[in-house]
Amino acid sequence: MKKVIRQKKVTKTTLKLKKPLKASRKKAEEKPAVEKIGIHNLKVPAGAHKRKRILGRGPSSGHGKTSTRGSKGQTSRAGRHFYLGFEGGQTPIIRRIPKRGFTSRSKKIYQIVNLDDLNRIKETNIAPDLLEQKGIIKDKTKLVKILGDGELKNAITISAHAFSKKAQEKITKSGGKLEVINV
Repeated sequence: MKKVIRQKKVTKTTLKLKKPLKASRKKAEEKPAVEKIGIHNLKVPAGAHKRKRILGRGPSSGHGKTSTRGSKGQTSRAGRHFYLGFEGGQTPIIRRIPKRGFTSRSKKIYQIVNLDDLNRIKETNIAPDLLEQKGIIKDKTKLVKILGDGELKNAITISAHAFSKKAQEKITKSGGKLEVINV
């Protein structure tokens, strides 16, 4: 038996319908290919939402019997918990590596200020309060150290917790004074 395929008759009305379709396709092609990204057209990437494993529901599920845990042993049991760096009973690498040194409890951490930074301040008496106001340091309660990077233009009086040798030389050379704050 032959299958009969019917063809539609081409009439004036069907021809009229096809012409506007071609025109609308051209308009679509004229639009820019790249659309601006915004909240209105964001899409979740494929594979971002992974389905939860359904376990222990018979062999046909693919996760039956051992429920994806393999067979026997410590990893298959309930309530298994290992510490970070556990290597299955082998001596962990953190215990195999020799230990050296220590971290000092009395280490002083300074906020560093260079002489170039002090040139931006127009005042003659500079203290940690003023440095914090001007945004040069973040916290006036922490230690401040002045380093000798740059040149001083004016004679100023600076109070800080520590000074580098170069900074001391340059400040005294420009006619300024140093005040060490004791903590």
